[in-house]
Order: sequence, then structure tokens, then C-alpha cells
Amino acid sequence: MSRNHRAPLALAALLGAAGVLHFRKPEFFDPLVPEQLPGGARAWTYASGAAELAVAAAVALPATRRTGGLAAAGLFAAVFPGNVKMAYDWRGRSAAERAVAYGRLPLQVPLVLWALKVRRSAGR
Repeated sequence: MSRNHRAPLALAALLGAAGVLHFRKPEFFDPLVPEQLPGGARAWTYASGAAELAVAAAVALPATRRTGGLAAAGLFAAVFPGNVKMAYDWRGRSAAERAVAYGRLPLQVPLVLWALKVRRSAGR
């Protein structure tokens, strides 16, 4: 399988795994939901997990890959406030935990770029 075919499938796998994790371990994600959002944190956790699963499917399928790549980039940008909240909330934790929380912040940039590259490589 060529690299051009592996990148979208790897992105779909990442999104799919994250989506499943939102349903399997929602208690990890609930505290990341900004309090400013209406409704309960669990509903947002499940909604973001469902969005990740839907975007994973869109990226995995060649017919919807172009739209899926754009949706993935938007999703990565949309969850950034949760990563900022995590970094702030974890500022008093151990050095290893802080490294994880702070490391998630710059990671969003290559994820967005990866999603946009998958979109571009899908053609029209």
C-alpha cells in the first residue's frame, strides 16, 4: 500500500480510536469540556466521540475523503479549547502529567495539517 493510501487510513484509525475511547472512558474526557458550553459535560463527550467516529468513516472512504479531511481539520481545531482547559487544570499535577497536558497543545497543529493534506490528496 502506498504512502498516499496509508495516511488517510492512519488518520481514520486515530479518529476512530479516539471516538471509541470517548464512549469507553468518558470520565477522562468529561473534565476537558469547558464550563461555558451549555448542557452537561457527558453529552459533549459523547457528541465529540460520535463526531470523531463519523469523521473517521468519512476519511476512510475514498468517496467522502475530501470532505472528511476538512471535517477532521475542523474537529481538531474545535477540540483545542478542551486541550487548553486540560493544560490549565493539570498545572499542579506531576511533571509527567503536565508534559502530557502541555504536549497536547502544539500537537493540534500537525493534526490539522495532516487532515488538510489528506483532503488535498483526495483530489476532486
